Amino acid sequence: MKFWTLVARCGLGLLCLAAAGIASAQATAGRPIQFVVPFAAGGGSDVMARLIAEPLSQRLGQPVVVQNRAGGNATIGADFVAKSAPDGLTLLHTSPGPQITNPYLMAKLPYDPLKDLAPVARLGVFVNVLVVSPKLPVKTLDELIAYARANPGKLSFASAGIASGSHLAGEYFKRAANLDIVHVPYKGTGAAIADLVAGNVQLSLDSMAAFMPLIKSGQLRALAVGYAQRSPSLPDVPALAELFPGFDAAPMNYLSVRGGTPPEIIERLNREVNAVLTSPAVRQRLLDMGVLVSVSTPDEIAKQVESERQKWRRIIEASGAKAE
Repeated sequence: MKFWTLVARCGLGLLCLAAAGIASAQATAGRPIQFVVPFAAGGGSDVMARLIAEPLSQRLGQPVVVQNRAGGNATIGADFVAKSAPDGLTLLHTSPGPQITNPYLMAKLPYDPLKDLAPVARLGVFVNVLVVSPKLPVKTLDELIAYARANPGKLSFASAGIASGSHLAGEYFKRAANLDIVHVPYKGTGAAIADLVAGNVQLSLDSMAAFMPLIKSGQLRALAVGYAQRSPSLPDVPALAELFPGFDAAPMNYLSVRGGTPPEIIERLNREVNAVLTSPAVRQRLLDMGVLVSVSTPDEIAKQVESERQKWRRIIEASGAKAE
């Protein structure tokens, strides 16, 4: 084949590929993007998604509509995204459940957690805080640990339910500190808080956003944050990692799309989400919610998801926790 004939054919092939890409972009341009939150409206993930949706819509030039698809420990919303078209028009506000913890908490999932969901960008972590009832005679983390070891099986920690984030965080703390404390599951954070304030249970490791008003009013006492570093919202409260190096129980939230979505679409979404998160107004509003923003590349968040999977697998297997 003559060189110029080959060049012409290659050029025609490139033109066809370019035309296909333009046609694909035109097919999705202007179409609404579904931003799926796998929890009920009003929760932290829902508020965060709605905060991000408007500026993301402006940057993408397409409507971004938040949809709540709650249930199944976040599997219903995750399954909806896992079975959507791989075109970047259906996003998942991903908590640890869909890919990180549910594979070890549930006997079977309706999707493949590794193949059917592709991480796009880190959104932030909901920093949690270890609180105790003021009725407990401890004022520091060291005092709590000493008291618990002197009274094995007599202290109880509250959670929002079996296999909830606060349950797993509590199990993580038990394992790190080598404590014998009893898990008491409730039907939601609100019920757990009521018994904490009443002194019917002694401690909990849950969302800072939920506990902050009670910490400020003195109804609960903050002893440590369950993160790798101190929180700007409670700068005088130590991080559990200061006593237990590497400790990090803060739920990571990130954006995912259907597995098989073209890399260029994932890269574009990553770039625009990172731009939204680093805007001063959005960053401050998230910080007010107890969320620490930390942007990433798609590769970085994918590696972190795998690291988190291995960490929580060990904790879940040691605790024997199973989702109801």
